[in-house]
Amino acid sequence: MSVQTSSNRPLEQANLHTVIDSPDPESRVRSAPRRGQDPYPTRLSTPLDMPWLNRREEVVKGDAADGPLGQAQLDAFERQGFLFEPNFITGDELDELRRELKALLENEDFRGRDFSISEPQGNEIRSLFAVHCLSKRLSRLAHDERLRGRARQILGDEPYIHQSRINYKPGLEGKGFNWHSDFETWHAEDGMPAMHAVSASIVLTDNHAFNGPLMLIPGSHRVFVPCLGETPEDNHKRSLKAQELGVPSREALSALVKRHGIEAPTGVAGGLLLFDCNVLHGSNANMSPDPRSNVFFVYNRRDNRCVAPFAANQRRPRFLAHEPDEVWTPEG
Repeated sequence: MSVQTSSNRPLEQANLHTVIDSPDPESRVRSAPRRGQDPYPTRLSTPLDMPWLNRREEVVKGDAADGPLGQAQLDAFERQGFLFEPNFITGDELDELRRELKALLENEDFRGRDFSISEPQGNEIRSLFAVHCLSKRLSRLAHDERLRGRARQILGDEPYIHQSRINYKPGLEGKGFNWHSDFETWHAEDGMPAMHAVSASIVLTDNHAFNGPLMLIPGSHRVFVPCLGETPEDNHKRSLKAQELGVPSREALSALVKRHGIEAPTGVAGGLLLFDCNVLHGSNANMSPDPRSNVFFVYNRRDNRCVAPFAANQRRPRFLAHEPDEVWTPEG
């Protein structure tokens, strides 16, 4: 599935903090131009004269002595921006999580609420947010040291839960999701300052090539792709159904895919996918009768808690971006 970036246009030095000139397209990534003190400007009215910007933060901040992941696993995460661990959860524990997923999706009290996102054309729940606050079982899982230890090891410091959700893509109906970097949205609309967050996704149904598995561009986490378009009010009400703003240009995507290819980790239910906050990812529609579902926790470093959004008038609702130690309720 691998495909192998095209050359970048010349840049005007007046727009740059530092210019690096090299025939290697990826090494010609530039240091971020400044818009105020933001090293990751996005939601721009006009494109920068470059396809992407340098990532400033290290990818892996801890080492093999700090947690459950071995050096080879950390090296793979550093290189690719993600790591898939098959059979992370099995047996009765997996069955219990699947029952909890079913109960949450069938809870009529959640249907139509702002934290419950339906399919773009339909009433089936696509995503349910803040699930570690809605479910004691998922709260235990979110705080389980098996996950927190991995997050702490990658982030190099104590994590907290920035976001949690379950995703459900029904058979023959579940729509796809455009390529995007989570960090771009969290930076622009939630005010996450830096790339000190990691996502942990546990697949609760078998993932195969035809039921819309998550696709990732390995290596794309090393650059930040600024996006065009001013953030409208309440953008989350549209973007959580179908993201159209905050998506990379076709030129940038084509260049990154040409260099790095696309990978889609698949396997039986119970696998764990860890991925960097900035790796580009998306998914196709579910063309099979088999549903695809996962439970998803985002761990952010405590010293990276959100501030005022960098490209929106106000932060998104609290069910999308939690504070450290926050106790959120559907009424709160």
